[in-house]
Amino acid sequence: MPAVDKLLLEEALQDSPQTRSLLSVFEEDAGTLTDYTNQLLQAMQRVYGAQNEMCLATQQLSKQLLAYEKQNFALGKGDEEVISTLHYFSKVVDELNLLHTELAKQLADTMVLPIIQFREKDLTEVSTLKDLFGLASNEHDLSMAKYSRLPKKKENEKVKTEVGKEVAAARRKQHLSSLQYYCALNALQYRKQMAMMEPMIGFAHGQINFFKKGAEMFSKPMDSFLSSVADMVQSIQVELEAEAEKMRVSQQELLSVDESVYTPDSDVAAPQINRNLIQKAGYLNLRNKTGLVTTTWERLYFFTQGGNLMCQPRGAVAGGLIQDLDNCSVMAVDCEDRRYCFQITTPNGKSGIILQAESRKENEEWICAINNISRQIYLTDNPEAVAIKLNQTALQAVTPITSFGKKQESSCPSQNLKNSEMENENDKIVPKATARLPEAEELIAPGTPIQFDIVLPATEFLDQNRGSRRTNPFGETEDESFPEAEDSLLQQMFIVRFLGSMAVKTDSTTEVIYEAMRQVLAARAIHNIFRMTESHLMVTSQSLRLIDPQTQVSRANFELTSVTQFAAHQENKRLVGFVIRVPESTGEESLSTYIFESNSEGEKICYAINLGKEIIEVQKDPEALAQLMLSIPLTNDGKYVLLNDQPDDNDDGNPNEHRGAESEA
Repeated sequence: MPAVDKLLLEEALQDSPQTRSLLSVFEEDAGTLTDYTNQLLQAMQRVYGAQNEMCLATQQLSKQLLAYEKQNFALGKGDEEVISTLHYFSKVVDELNLLHTELAKQLADTMVLPIIQFREKDLTEVSTLKDLFGLASNEHDLSMAKYSRLPKKKENEKVKTEVGKEVAAARRKQHLSSLQYYCALNALQYRKQMAMMEPMIGFAHGQINFFKKGAEMFSKPMDSFLSSVADMVQSIQVELEAEAEKMRVSQQELLSVDESVYTPDSDVAAPQINRNLIQKAGYLNLRNKTGLVTTTWERLYFFTQGGNLMCQPRGAVAGGLIQDLDNCSVMAVDCEDRRYCFQITTPNGKSGIILQAESRKENEEWICAINNISRQIYLTDNPEAVAIKLNQTALQAVTPITSFGKKQESSCPSQNLKNSEMENENDKIVPKATARLPEAEELIAPGTPIQFDIVLPATEFLDQNRGSRRTNPFGETEDESFPEAEDSLLQQMFIVRFLGSMAVKTDSTTEVIYEAMRQVLAARAIHNIFRMTESHLMVTSQSLRLIDPQTQVSRANFELTSVTQFAAHQENKRLVGFVIRVPESTGEESLSTYIFESNSEGEKICYAINLGKEIIEVQKDPEALAQLMLSIPLTNDGKYVLLNDQPDDNDDGNPNEHRGAESEA
């Protein structure tokens, strides 16, 4: 029995480009079948009407039967039995072309009528459902376009509700029409085979009944063959009825779903967001510039493939590359008074594409998925487990709002130490064996606020409690000016993004930086904060400067002597942080930790800071300074090159990153 391809009814609601592409194959097959059916019907009518030219008519019929194999049906898989059967019938027709004289009634009832019914009933039904499906799809597209243009103003809630209902009604109408259309196309694959063979059975029986010589010509092997063909048609009919019943039940189940399936953004209050995605697919609105100030939005189907963002227009066979997601950044943006917009930025800092999701859930899942892909998690052996581990670590971390549990012990062997007994000798604490890891409360006070904007310093919380005039933790005043770059023995530029800063209790260990990293990243994950301020970090032998990449204005300045601790993350090499000690007007000192994400490895920034502090130490001794400078290799143009600087994968000719690989004397 021939195999039959089917359209999956479960894919009708999603209406993806893959489903549309498969649908076009079925439509092409239906068109080819219509053309062939018309040709076959013409041949049968010629047999019916050409009593005096029966020989010529049967010869033409034989040719048409053989032409079925050459039709190149798009869904011709499994037609071998039909083709072989039609070949056999063609031979019989060639043998009987001289014996057919009067078959008017039998041919009209058993040969011409079934094929006419097939054309007028089945093929016409498919054509009508195709037109209804097209109208429903156009109506859904218009309603979605109207829904996408809704503003974010609260006074338009009534309009939003009405438009949402309109979208739901259009989507349900499209779903219903698509299900009916898919069922008709699936059933057509069965009826096609029956419609091709039933008329020929009637034609053969008419020959037996009307001609005496038919008994001699139609021997037992022919009877057996016709019986097997009839059995095959009957089995196809049974299979069609079973499949039709199954599709009817499936259609009822799919249409009995909750209305929230059709309503976009139905769970806007508390959506269930999956933050562990490493691949994502769905429809988004793409912003295109059509002029200097004019833009258009196009609804397209997007999906991720490895580290690439792909786009596939409706009806296209395959998708095209839109954006390389490796090492890129993604953040929510406000764009043209539209909701749920986000922007993808390239690793070199250039603004990329702006996309709009249809709901809050889709918006945040796209942002999380792109953020996971940008970390190149998909290259690991088990990317799903890595993504779950990273997000669970963030969600289980301590947030800066309330008091939380204690930090777990580090997984590094050098830090996984047991608590040892301590002895007090000469007013000094001396460990007996190994020092214990400090608790989170000993490093950072519970409830310490986190600043995510670089404009507001982390020490503001401490200044409010002290009641005195706050000293700028960035080391800048209104009257002071930054030292000239030419006076520094060391200059290095790094592209960084500010993640957050917070006040700390100690600077005696780098564990305070790791704890601050953990709390800052956890707070960003829990409170859905994706925006980051990008700056250029200039490391000199005198200070650390944060420079605005657009205006070249210094955002902050830290004296290098005030940097007491600095470290890069042990697993995420792009995370780096440092502790600043700032004197207060009361005579005390405050400690703040600043966390950044760099385009290059954090170890390079730490190496540059360490080199700057060494230069400060040896400046007191000219001979030691000369010895230190001689230990750093020079390029041909007289610039110092850091020993551990190597080109990064994301250094695509960016002049700022190139400056980060060299130091000027």
